[in-house]
Amino acid sequence: MSDSPSARLIAAANEALAARDGSGREIALRRLGALDKLRLFKAAGPALAQNAPYLGMAMLAASVTAIEGVPVPYPTNEAQIEAIVARLGDEGIAAVAAALAPSGAEDENLRDRAGN
Repeated sequence: MSDSPSARLIAAANEALAARDGSGREIALRRLGALDKLRLFKAAGPALAQNAPYLGMAMLAASVTAIEGVPVPYPTNEAQIEAIVARLGDEGIAAVAAALAPSGAEDENLRDRAGN
């Protein structure tokens, strides 16, 4: 496999991640791609897609692929987004956010490429 920047980005995007929340639940997740985000905007609807706090939480929820080994389908409407958020609760959302947060090295690499 090529070690080009685009190949590394694709591999990172497809990487399966896991988090454990404060209750000890194992949460499987993945990083959302452009098409996933576009579909999430559609699922949230026009008003909620413009609501940054709602959309941020929805993106965390949509990143979840399983909780305790039970598959979580990708949400296709507002009710499904909210159902995932309800299943995760505060502890689950916090664990997903921490798992998806860029590492310090990734932040530094992004700043370097941006010229900051």
